[in-house]
This record gives sequence, structure tokens and C-alpha cells, in this order.
Amino acid sequence: MTIYDLHSHSNFSDGVLPPCDVVARAKLRGVDVLALTDHDSVAGLDAASDAAAEHGMTLIPGVEISVTWEKFLVHILGLNVDRSNAIFLQGLAKLQVIREQRAQLMAQRLEKHGVRNALAGALKYAPNGLVTRRHFALHMVELGLAPTLPKIFERYLRPSKPGYVSTVWATLDDTVRWINAAGGVAVIAHPHRYDMSATSRRRFAEQFAALGGVGIEVVCGGCGQDAVQSNAALAERFGLLASAGSDFHDPNSSWTELGKLEPLPANVYPIWSHERFYTK
Repeated sequence: MTIYDLHSHSNFSDGVLPPCDVVARAKLRGVDVLALTDHDSVAGLDAASDAAAEHGMTLIPGVEISVTWEKFLVHILGLNVDRSNAIFLQGLAKLQVIREQRAQLMAQRLEKHGVRNALAGALKYAPNGLVTRRHFALHMVELGLAPTLPKIFERYLRPSKPGYVSTVWATLDDTVRWINAAGGVAVIAHPHRYDMSATSRRRFAEQFAALGGVGIEVVCGGCGQDAVQSNAALAERFGLLASAGSDFHDPNSSWTELGKLEPLPANVYPIWSHERFYTK
């Protein structure tokens, strides 16, 4: 049986490992088909592709795009994208500018609350230049402002906290358009994690499908059977194909380990059956 893991991160966004090490770990964990889906960036895909070839694995080039839908931050995966497509790359470039501006604002706010060298400290943990909240949190743990990353987020980096910057990301319409322009398939990432009512979640999935979205993560790292069944119900209701991904970031986080995924439920169709999943 082929093992798929279609959601993972490297240190080209907020993951811990370089792309080659993510691929090597996936191989050790029995993964046959891996998607590297860094946040708003495809910069790690060349290294991941080379490593996958060395290990005899299939790499699906991917990305996880930050989206503002109504008042919610949501994430849309693009799987099997053509990373040379101009429309797609222009969209990602806009998001990277937004990320740079957000990092500068976060640093200013954190410095006012006693975080020394906030931006320079975060950049130490972001070797490829894409700064996330996690990188600030790592610097702040180093400074002794709290003992763990969750405590840093709780005190400084969540909404209404001193270092949080409310951000307007890409629209859902633009995101699906960019992925489709790049010949990829658009997939809703971890739908159960969004702080939405059931009605809002259904409306979100319905709009996504109407715009040309193709799939939804049904099985995700760390999600229980209730979430799997809820995600599967959305897939059935709106004609979306089912994806599976660990959302791997860190080898020390066992609940999002590469390849540690339950089988898809029998009542859904897998995303890898789609004609654009493997081909351009």
C-alpha cells in the first residue's frame, strides 16, 4: 500500500529541518509520496526534489497559502504546482512582502514590551529569511521570557497579546486562481482547526468548491476520529476529494510525525485520484 503524506514543512518556513532532512525522515517513516508545503514559499522544493530522487521517493511540489476569509485566517494547500508559473509566483511574492511587513511590526511591538533585538533574534532561527511567529517565540524562550513556545504564544503572540499583528492575507478567490494557474490542485488544510461555527465551516467549503477548489484534508496530524468524520462529511457534501497530511514541523512533536496518519474513511475519494495530482 502506498503511504501518502501531503502536508509538511521545512526550515524554509516554520519547520525545524532542512528540506533534505524532511525527505530523509519521511523515507525512514515509510512515506512513499511526500508533499513539501512551506508557508507562502516554494524555495525549498529544489532541494527536496533532489533528496527525493536520491531516496527513491515521489515528491509532490506544494505550498501552504495564508488566506483571509471573512474574519478568519485559513490555509489552502496547493499540491503539484508548477513552481515556475508567473501568476503563481507573483501571488506568493505579494504574501512574502506582507510577511516581511508583519515581522517588522511584530518586532517593534515586542521591543516596546521588553524583547531585546526582536527582529535580529527571530532571524537567527529563520535561516532562509521567512520570519514567522514561531521564530520570534524561539528567540523569546532563549531570552528567558517564558520556558516553552506555547507559553510565549499565550503571553505575547496570540490575538490581543502584545506581539500579535492582525494581518490581511490573500483572498480565497485569488488563492485558488493562483494554484489553478500553476496546474495544481487546491486543498483546504486542517479544516477542523479553524475557530468557526459549523455553519461557517460549511459556507467556507461551499465557496471554496464553487471557486474551483478540489480537495480537503480529511485525515490530519493530531486530529481525532470526530474531526476525521466531520472533515469527511464536508468532502461528501461539497464534492471535494480527500487529502491526508501530518502537518509536520518538528521531529519532537509526535502528534504531527511524518506518515503517522490513519487511513482515509471508505466514504471519500482520495486526492491522488485527481488527474492533476501527478501530471502537469
